[in-house]
Amino acid sequence: MVNAATLLINERLQRRAAEGLLRQLPLQQDLADFSSNDYLGFSRSEPLKAKVFSALQAHQDMPLGATGSRLLTGNSDFAESLEADLAAAHQVDAALLFNSGYTANLALFSSLPQKGDTIIIDELIHSSVIDGCRLSFANRVKFKHNNLQSLEEKLKKAKGSCYVAIESVYSMDGDLAPLMEITALCKSYGALLIVDEAHAFGVFGKGLVHLAGLTSDVFAVLITFGKALAAHGAVVLGSQLLRSYLVNFARPFIYSTAMPFSNLLQLQTAFRFLQENASLQQELQRKIHLFQQSLSPGSAIKALQSPIQAIIIPGNDKVKKISRELAEEGLAVYPILSPTVPKGKERLRVCLHTFNTDQDIEKLCFTLLKVINTHE
Repeated sequence: MVNAATLLINERLQRRAAEGLLRQLPLQQDLADFSSNDYLGFSRSEPLKAKVFSALQAHQDMPLGATGSRLLTGNSDFAESLEADLAAAHQVDAALLFNSGYTANLALFSSLPQKGDTIIIDELIHSSVIDGCRLSFANRVKFKHNNLQSLEEKLKKAKGSCYVAIESVYSMDGDLAPLMEITALCKSYGALLIVDEAHAFGVFGKGLVHLAGLTSDVFAVLITFGKALAAHGAVVLGSQLLRSYLVNFARPFIYSTAMPFSNLLQLQTAFRFLQENASLQQELQRKIHLFQQSLSPGSAIKALQSPIQAIIIPGNDKVKKISRELAEEGLAVYPILSPTVPKGKERLRVCLHTFNTDQDIEKLCFTLLKVINTHE
């Protein structure tokens, strides 16, 4: 049956295909991985796998499914104990688990700000934060990326309760937020700071907020487990008051089936493994330094402190072509296209990992410079 809705759906898909922007689900190729978020290599760690399987064997009596939301039948002593452990490790009063970072951001920003309040977000913030803001009745304004003057201008005009949302490490650019300065600004204007640490947790200790000693000055910290821990889910860290509020008013938490026990057990095992293997973070920093050293002096590629290295190559067609040429050399580096990033800011998003060999990193740098110079 053809109707107006199906015609519109088809038209939008055809238009996207004509623009070369049609998304498709890729299958993994046997290439050197410079694209995934598996920064510490946990997804392929044989010692961690052995620990997870052993832990599962020790809990064979546990159910496969959560059977309901945590407000119904999905809660457990194990889940609450895990939250308490996460809170203690990060030196906060309380923690609340969510099924994903996306869900956690939806919960925070749809339930906390009220009509008449203000949410100030960095212009490069995660889409999940933007979508959460859209579900609230608060006013939403953006400040220029990592720009303290722009943030202060917005703080001066904020009305009602003011929430400021940033990432500590930005997912598409790989740069770090000026946490100390932003925290001080928020404090001086009475704004509540929420920090998304999805790409910092496990890479920089327990996250940059914890590392900087700012835990007591930040209203809420969000940590996801799908990156450094190679697991699934997220946790919001903060006060007992915040936890109680989210349990009562955050619809994505209230109406979601809880994570199954197997997921919780993997999280606990991976978190303990992270604490026992801090040297992996040092190894990752060594790989990042090697990447920086392997770029020729004066290269237009600006190396960053984080494992995410954004290489701006304007134009969707051009960046896709360079990505294909890298794949032909056995290197998986995926292009990030507009409109995911602003037009003219299309890029290769290089992700470095502990398991990338020194030879592959050196090959990547050499090939990158050669291919980019060819297309100048």
